[in-house]
Amino acid sequence: MRLFDLNDPQLRAVKQTQGPVLILAGAGTGKTRTITARIAYLISEGVPPEHILAVTFTNKAADEMRERVAHAVAPEKAKLVTVSTFHALCVRILRQDIEKLGYKGNFTIYDQSDATGLIRQIIHRVAAKDEKLEPSVAQNAISKAKNLGVDAPSSDAETETLAGAVFARYQRELKRLNAVDFDDLLLLAVKVLRDHDDVRAKWRGRYHYLMVDEFQDTNRLQLDLVRHLAAGEPPNVCVVGDDDQSIYGWRGADVSNILEFERHFPRPTVVALEQNYRSTGHILDLANSLIRHNPRRRAKRLWSAEGEGKKPQLVGAPDDREEALYAVQELHRIGHDFAVPWKQFAVLFRTNAQSRLIEEALRERNIPYRIVGGKSFFDRREIKDVLAYLSLLLNTADDVSLLRVIQAPPRGIGEATVERALDFSIEHKCGLLAALQHPDFHGVLAKKTREAIKTFVAFLDRFETRMFEPLAKYADVTKELLNESGYLEDLKRGCKDEAEFDRRSEAIHELLLDLERHQEKSRNNGLREFLDKLSLDREKDEDDKEKDAKDGVTLITLHAAKGLEFDYVYVLGLEEGLLPHERSKNEGTLDEERRLLYVAITRARKQLTLLYCRGRLRYGQVLPRQASSFIRELDTRHYETVNWHQQVNAPVEESAGLSAFARMKAMLGG
Repeated sequence: MRLFDLNDPQLRAVKQTQGPVLILAGAGTGKTRTITARIAYLISEGVPPEHILAVTFTNKAADEMRERVAHAVAPEKAKLVTVSTFHALCVRILRQDIEKLGYKGNFTIYDQSDATGLIRQIIHRVAAKDEKLEPSVAQNAISKAKNLGVDAPSSDAETETLAGAVFARYQRELKRLNAVDFDDLLLLAVKVLRDHDDVRAKWRGRYHYLMVDEFQDTNRLQLDLVRHLAAGEPPNVCVVGDDDQSIYGWRGADVSNILEFERHFPRPTVVALEQNYRSTGHILDLANSLIRHNPRRRAKRLWSAEGEGKKPQLVGAPDDREEALYAVQELHRIGHDFAVPWKQFAVLFRTNAQSRLIEEALRERNIPYRIVGGKSFFDRREIKDVLAYLSLLLNTADDVSLLRVIQAPPRGIGEATVERALDFSIEHKCGLLAALQHPDFHGVLAKKTREAIKTFVAFLDRFETRMFEPLAKYADVTKELLNESGYLEDLKRGCKDEAEFDRRSEAIHELLLDLERHQEKSRNNGLREFLDKLSLDREKDEDDKEKDAKDGVTLITLHAAKGLEFDYVYVLGLEEGLLPHERSKNEGTLDEERRLLYVAITRARKQLTLLYCRGRLRYGQVLPRQASSFIRELDTRHYETVNWHQQVNAPVEESAGLSAFARMKAMLGG
């Protein structure tokens, strides 16, 4: 059992095996190594491995922990340790004991699409003619209620709202089908442990030592699960987490679980891991100076034995396009000047919409990149829909685009009609649009369907003519098309809330601005040229995807970046309304926004650049922006402010030019 490479607090956390233990593991302080060593130490002290349970959130984290345990102890013992996600643990409990709740043990687990489909059917049956409820909105509300431990109403009659009636009917239908959704797994596991003493005693008898990773991300139900499983008096429960990295409050995580740990598990041993093995001193001191402004937190201060390193930079750009260009030019320069692999760079942003300009700038320089935790701008549903419209106006024989457009929005031309039209087009060797207009095809259709097809074809004809009139402005015509077709109204109906619709409609506006700029620059004002360029870029992405999977710049949201680390990190959008987000002031979640920036800062190993802009393009207008109030909280001793104008206009330094020339000469053999 190797303990010699642990520092003193890690060693204390490993050897404190009895009673409640709270390990406050700051960013980059080696928490996974500590948990693994603790499991190995328990086994070396004679604890049967089958009595040890380690719980985490993701399959990836569970797999990594399992693998590390397998290297730390004998393989046959490692296999007996239960390393599991919360949901997998709940499945294990329910497969044995769900019959106590009136279900059968062979229950089916519904995924999100299964659940949405069932909710859609229920809304159709329950809603009155004048009532509207989007399935995704209902599903989110039901999920939120379940994670708060709220039971469904026992009958539709007891509810005053459509959402309540849908919740009641949905839960009854699930039970009738002997099915549970993902939220039920937690809810029902807690219920069976809470309400049945024999079940609780059985599982406590199985697991004598319980460890929980990422405890700051637990919600109320997960805390209840841990409390019901924790065995012994006092219970041998060890939780590992960092309240400074609690950033998932919006999906139910409750930071008070870790802040008030003593209330749930009295008189715990508290161990703080503060030595950081990831970042340089200046980066850590900058993070410390920010997070200390949170009033409710457990005191800790990250430090490094690796020296101060290079000071982080703060850059204010004129607008969001220049912000993106600055970041890409800098990482391009560092990558080439110092031969740094692209995978060591990451660009972090608050919202997915911010990735578009970064993607464009990287494409222009042929720098490979990968989107983590979100789709590429050009792969989003609304963008593909608009591009399908434009492609179809250019080529009415484009069946793929027609199939997309005909249902965006629905036009009274059902799937059965489209299927028959496809069969007709194959049989008569013609395009799908020609088939839809063919008299022989019309002969087998109902009058209502024939009228819907005529209206649709007339709509396409009219906008095809409009698009190719002399001096036509493509972006303006496309805006009219989207409004007249009802596309934007349909898009709004499909969004779970106003914020999602804002993101999607803004993405469309940004695409149309690109189209407008292209038309202004293009000699031929070519719509085809614009679409070809996008297609070639996407094709190149597909060709390079496998090759660059391990060597591309990472584009990632701040939330998705937690747990990752990179040598060079660029954080975009440090502006009021974006970070901190506008909603945080109304919802009282400013502390969580500060933690989000703290997480972003502590992703960087060697170099960190924070950027904001004085104007950001929104709906076709550059709106003035104010630098984030968080910037005022950063200790000026640990960062340097870069003058954007001087930096972008500075000549290439002679030494940089010589070093680049020297490398080229060496590559050519002297």
